Amino acid sequence: MSTAPRVDIDPTSFWDDPYPMLARMRKEAPIAFVPQLGSTLLTSRDDISISEKQIDVFSSHQPAGLMNRLMGHNMMRKDGEAHQIERRAMFPTVSPKTVKAHWTALFQAHADRILDSLEPGSRIDFMADFALPFSGECLKSITGLTNIGFADMDAWSQGMIEGIANYSGDPAVEARCHAATSSIDAAIDDILPVMRKNPDPSILGVLLASGMNMESVRANVKLAISGGQNEPRKAISGTVWALLTHPDQLDLVRKGEVSWLQAFEEYARWISPIGMSPRRIAKPWSIRDVSFETDERVFLMFGSANRDEKHFERADAFDVRRDTSKSVAFGAGPHFCAGAFASRAMIADVALPTVFARARGLELVDDEPVRIGGWAFRGLQNLPVRWLH
Repeated sequence: MSTAPRVDIDPTSFWDDPYPMLARMRKEAPIAFVPQLGSTLLTSRDDISISEKQIDVFSSHQPAGLMNRLMGHNMMRKDGEAHQIERRAMFPTVSPKTVKAHWTALFQAHADRILDSLEPGSRIDFMADFALPFSGECLKSITGLTNIGFADMDAWSQGMIEGIANYSGDPAVEARCHAATSSIDAAIDDILPVMRKNPDPSILGVLLASGMNMESVRANVKLAISGGQNEPRKAISGTVWALLTHPDQLDLVRKGEVSWLQAFEEYARWISPIGMSPRRIAKPWSIRDVSFETDERVFLMFGSANRDEKHFERADAFDVRRDTSKSVAFGAGPHFCAGAFASRAMIADVALPTVFARARGLELVDDEPVRIGGWAFRGLQNLPVRWLH
């Protein structure tokens, strides 16, 4: 066990809103052992930025970790050349060139079709009625699993997200995760003959063409689903909510004084969809006056880094004019999110400008509170609005 000071949390309160406790940790114990999470947390942006790049110490290779055990050994849980080989194999799908030339037009078609189906003047849950199906349809295209419905994609993503954050060991949560991964394997098996006969630029298509073994292909498709549905869905809804509740800032974006990308990047800093990333200590190490032993588990708290007062003035405020260059919303170092270009295109190039261009009025309704939750994966649970166009 590390020599970090012990800090106790209330898990329910931490799930509801982790930011007050994270702020306290940054001030009093930026490296702290939290027994309720069974891990040592790094909460300062400087410590996280440095440690993320020290893969010989803060290893992503976690043989006994939840992600490996439940989803298979994917590139996110590999380091060095093993990680780079699989990252390079996937790159043709998510490269800026492919995103611009191939995916953005498909994203736009998905957005237009879903928005066309919304009844003018109706009260909708923007999360369920647009963000969820839009993310799901885009992810179907990118993964190559076009033989399923967007609701399946969402359910599988949620099942895996909950499974790999199941540090309390809830057997029901683990069972739902196993059901999700089994369903993904079945969907892959179903479309394999089609994909081998007619390869495309999807993740499944390029990984098969690379000669990657099927076990790794399956694991990396599951990785793409776990993050590629949950985070964009929450980021789209969250950014819309943030702009609707800050109309002066929405006006800046509408006028072109601030880009949609800036609005999205600021939201991802303010309420980080990926709040933490786990690491395994690969060898004895010390940071400041804290010593670590081999095989300890640590959490790099991205959500805390993105509100670090040393780097962000008024860090708890949403401000689209902010310089977000120090944000680690997509991670840092060799494990920087491989799908970042695709996510930015989905959200900043398509979803946000299309929604606000199509909506003559988009109003929050007050008959249901907006719910936000999570600390490992954080975001809106709903977004009740009136859709006018």
